[in-house]
Amino acid sequence: MDIMIINGPNLNMLGQRQPEIYGHETLGDIEAKCRAEAEALGLTIGWFQSNHEGELVTAIQEARETARAIAINAAAYTHTSIALYDALSMFEGPKVELHLSHVHARESFRHHSMISGVVTGVIAGFGSSSYKLAIHALSDILKS
Repeated sequence: MDIMIINGPNLNMLGQRQPEIYGHETLGDIEAKCRAEAEALGLTIGWFQSNHEGELVTAIQEARETARAIAINAAAYTHTSIALYDALSMFEGPKVELHLSHVHARESFRHHSMISGVVTGVIAGFGSSSYKLAIHALSDILKS
């Protein structure tokens, strides 16, 4: 596949969880939009979500053999996980960190990302369009 999209904890609750922050779309809705966007760009994607840090690490490790790029919404683990940092640092292709909300306009503990130092770029604050923007950014990188 071209892009592995990895989703962290509580994203399975989109559409029910704080819609004033995260919107009304479900993770399934976002996945469908991502698949359509990738197809329009001639790309294939994989999709993974887990509430468990170790499963996210394993997904990143497996992507080393199956994907050319990673887009990751690590959710709360963005701010706490050295394990995700280490796993992402081993992935040699381009990587985009993405967030639905504008993390820097929220609680101060969300202002620091443990994984930003090992990704190609960060996209935040555009709701579900953050995923589309990540796909486009990775498409441009993969085509260059």
